[in-house]
Amino acid sequence: MIGFDVQAADGPARAGLLQLAHGEVETPAFMPVGTYGPVKTLAPEDLRSLGAQIVLGNAYHLWLRPGLPVVEAHGGLHRFTGWTGPILTDSGGFQVFSLGALRKVGEDGVRFRSPINGDSMLLTPEESIRIQHTLDSDIAMIFDECTPYWIEAGGQARPATEREAADSMQLSLRWARRCRDEFDRVRGRGALFGIVQGGMFETQREESAQGLLGIGFDGYAIGGLSVGEPKERMLSIMRHSAAQLPGKAPRYLMGVGTPEDLLEAIGAGIDLFDCVLPTRNARNGWLFTRHGDVKIRNARYRDDTSPLDPDCPCPTCNRFSRSYLHHLQRIDEMLGARLNTLHNLYYYLDLMRRARLAIRAGSFEQMARDEVAARTAILTG
Repeated sequence: MIGFDVQAADGPARAGLLQLAHGEVETPAFMPVGTYGPVKTLAPEDLRSLGAQIVLGNAYHLWLRPGLPVVEAHGGLHRFTGWTGPILTDSGGFQVFSLGALRKVGEDGVRFRSPINGDSMLLTPEESIRIQHTLDSDIAMIFDECTPYWIEAGGQARPATEREAADSMQLSLRWARRCRDEFDRVRGRGALFGIVQGGMFETQREESAQGLLGIGFDGYAIGGLSVGEPKERMLSIMRHSAAQLPGKAPRYLMGVGTPEDLLEAIGAGIDLFDCVLPTRNARNGWLFTRHGDVKIRNARYRDDTSPLDPDCPCPTCNRFSRSYLHHLQRIDEMLGARLNTLHNLYYYLDLMRRARLAIRAGSFEQMARDEVAARTAILTG
């Protein structure tokens, strides 16, 4: 159950409407990350008040805790978490990739030891789809192998070769076919997205995209980026991969990144984003503003009675001073993490809102230039 309409374009950048089982999403859109269900420190009503339209959950982590029987008893992730809007679930491919030497990849899937109790586990493409079906995802992702940028060999790290990237990409394509078949078998009511892989090699990215198009998916994601590669290479591969994807389908850039990265990607025609950066950095006292980034733990903010960002209407900037946020960070008070998260997510979600407006007005390129210039003009520290 999916519909996607591109309603306005400004060069490659586009503004659209994504229709899903649990509601509509105006794009470009950023998805706050709720790995285990909740977005850390926030309730569903907080997310709605900030402008969130869709959130991301993680099939791998929810499979391990609380376990599928618990979520199934609630009828799915929506009732379990209290979030009534759309949910995209990651398949677990990146999470098993991050286990490194603790996992073994084979044709059937990935074998690993549970980090919870040490049990031997096997995650296959079919099992990943069944997990996401139980979670009642609005958008399910195929199970893929995330091609690493760095390969450990002989006690040293080196970049993956094109042959290694090709073998990994071909395995992901075979898994993609199995995911499509299992999704159709269980009659998933949401959408199923394919994921383009291929490492840092344009030829492999093109072959991956063509293979996914041959199978047929509701939308297409770009994976395997922000895994240690140089920033310029990441952006180059992102732009190249986006150009391989059909214009009538939603495009999703996985796990990226800074506000500047998101603006670059919108300019390349990407519609959906997720990243832990705004929430994780909030807990560490790193705050994003339209005037540069603020590291609120720094001593310079101890006596600063001004708001975090005087131009920001979020609940944090409306009521609290930099001095107070500094104090909360210094004493490790959980309220500090909550207030910082409210602000960072508001900034990211508002950036998407302003990008949508600029695309519709035909001024996105200028808007992006102004945003980047304002953020880098002054190093707030």
